[in-house]
Amino acid sequence: MGEINVITGRGGTGKSTFTALFARYVYAKPLLLIDLDPDESLAKMLGVDLEKEGKDSISEALSRIIEKGRKSRGKDDSPDLLRRMMEEEKIIYRDRKFDLITLGTKFAPGCYCLPDEMIKETIRNIQAHYEMILVDSPAGLEHLNRKVTPEINDLFVLLDPSEKSAKHIERIKYVTKGVNIHYQHFYLVGNYRFSDEIETYLLRSGEKYLGRIAYDPLVRERNLKGESLLKIPEDSPSSLSVKKILQEAGYVLV
Repeated sequence: MGEINVITGRGGTGKSTFTALFARYVYAKPLLLIDLDPDESLAKMLGVDLEKEGKDSISEALSRIIEKGRKSRGKDDSPDLLRRMMEEEKIIYRDRKFDLITLGTKFAPGCYCLPDEMIKETIRNIQAHYEMILVDSPAGLEHLNRKVTPEINDLFVLLDPSEKSAKHIERIKYVTKGVNIHYQHFYLVGNYRFSDEIETYLLRSGEKYLGRIAYDPLVRERNLKGESLLKIPEDSPSSLSVKKILQEAGYVLV
């Protein structure tokens, strides 16, 4: 079974940037990326145009399945249809380095309960086919409450230099314990706004702090233009800092 690593944290801490650079430098074949954020920013950071590639998100696929179910008067089973769409590669994008699945934006009122259940089922069905699954989480704790990924190898918490972000650490630990989510390692990663003083505080917190992602104007420039982060030079500040963070966690890099 492939290991599942989850990147979580408050909104705006740099989760998708970290996930994209994580995917670029980690040695894992095959590698699956799952974007649980309705904002769908990860695909853009990877230089992938899912609409142009003719790929649906889980939420889009679910909308089609529900509509098909209405027409067939409930004769079609949603998990079976989703599995078929996966086999036909309608909801998975394949690249030389990684495969990508996105949760997407929901087009109906209510919670993400059903899309979350569908992606949970998808993970169970395909986990054995991958050496590693890397999950880019939405802001907040909803995905943890719903146990989208109940068994986690490494849980990375992206932080900004704020009191709310610091309190978020304990909230994550409280929720994971409450809903019985297991993880092997709990890692803290600071974003580019961290200072030496805050890093010193985290080093004394008792949690494993891996380091901070360095400020890199190329990341900001490419994100503004909607361009891939995978083409940022290997010696850029963001690349060097993420590689150092991953090495600190014991990963083999390409």
